[in-house]
Amino acid sequence: MSDRVVAAFDFDGTITTTDSFRAFLLATGGPLRFAVAALRCLPWLVGIAPGWSERGPTKARFMYAMLGPARRETIEAAAQRFVDTRLPALLRPEMLARVREHQALGHEVVLVSASPSVYLRKWAATVGIGTVLSSELEWRDGVYTGRLAGLNCWGPEKVARLRAWWGERAPATLYAYGDSRGDREMAGLADHAWIRGTGALPPLVAAGGTGAR
Repeated sequence: MSDRVVAAFDFDGTITTTDSFRAFLLATGGPLRFAVAALRCLPWLVGIAPGWSERGPTKARFMYAMLGPARRETIEAAAQRFVDTRLPALLRPEMLARVREHQALGHEVVLVSASPSVYLRKWAATVGIGTVLSSELEWRDGVYTGRLAGLNCWGPEKVARLRAWWGERAPATLYAYGDSRGDREMAGLADHAWIRGTGALPPLVAAGGTGAR
C-alpha cells in the first residue's frame, strides 16, 4: 500500500491575503488600465456570480483587455517582477510555515489554483514546491491570445488535475487547504481538509504514518 502523503494548497485567499491575479494585473498594467479593462469587460464580470459567464474565459478576456497581444517574454518578465517585488507582501506567514511543516515531514506539496501559472510557477520554485496545477494561458507564435489553454482550474477541475497528476500512485493521505467555493470538491476528496474560517488546521502525520484514501 502506498505511504505517499500529498498536501494540496489553493493559493488565492489561502496562502495569500487577497486575489493575486488582480494584484498581478494592477502591478503590470497600472490602475488606469485596470479600470478601463474592467469597464470593457463589465458584462462578463457581472455575469460570473449568476452563472451567465464562465470564470476562466472571463479572466482571460480581462487580462487581454489590459495587456493586449503581449509577447510571452514580456508577460514572463512582468511575472518575475511581480514575484520579486509585490507578491511577498501578500503572503500569509502562518501558511508558509504550514507548507514548510509538510515538507519537513516528507509530504509532497502541490499548488492547485485557478490563477495563471505564469507567475505561480515562479513563486512556487522559491519555496520548494515543484508541482503547480493551475490555469494556463494560451500562446500562439509566442503571443498571448486572450484565451486559456484548457479549463480553468477551479472547483471540479482541481480534482481532475490532482487525479491526472498522481495517476496510479494515489496518496495514502491527502491534505487539502482552501478558502472558497472553488475549493469544495478538492476538500471533499481529502482525508484532512481545511477551509479558512471553519476551524483549526488539521494535525500532521509523517509520510508512512496512518491515513487511508
